[in-house]
Amino acid sequence: MKYLVRERIFDIGDDFWVTDEEDNRIYWVDGKAMRLRTTFQLKTPDGEPLLEIKEKLLHIRDQMRITRDDELVATVRERMFNPIKEKLIVELAAGGEWEVHGDLLGKEYVISDEQGTVAHISKKWFRVRDTYAVDANTHRPDIAADPALVIAVAVAVDSLTEDGREEEEEEEQD
Repeated sequence: MKYLVRERIFDIGDDFWVTDEEDNRIYWVDGKAMRLRTTFQLKTPDGEPLLEIKEKLLHIRDQMRITRDDELVATVRERMFNPIKEKLIVELAAGGEWEVHGDLLGKEYVISDEQGTVAHISKKWFRVRDTYAVDANTHRPDIAADPALVIAVAVAVDSLTEDGREEEEEEEQD
């Protein structure tokens, strides 16, 4: 199923809606401004919290932790010692891991594991700035079929790669 992530430009707190293909509001991403570490809450349209995505401070590698009801669900982190290929790892608390690979800064990447594709994230289908699609494989019989978790991982990847995107834009302006 395809979900559209529509980030607001110049919005304090980084709040935005995630809709389905029919433009129905499915999730609200509530960015918590004025916090020591980057934090988002993925909520239902009614405001019910589903998942929290929070930057973990004081680590060798940047990482974001995803929790549900204060229980760790997944950790998204940079892969150690891989200077050639852009890649992140999603360690699942229930066991196993997903690999995030592709053009992370350009929002053209795939999330996969040994069973195949979990989701394909793409900005190329949209002319509108800061809108991208998350095509989640909801037909899987495992945790990969949880669209809220897949959206949370995409938000974490976006947050982890934000600094690199800002650096790239500055280089283009020079």
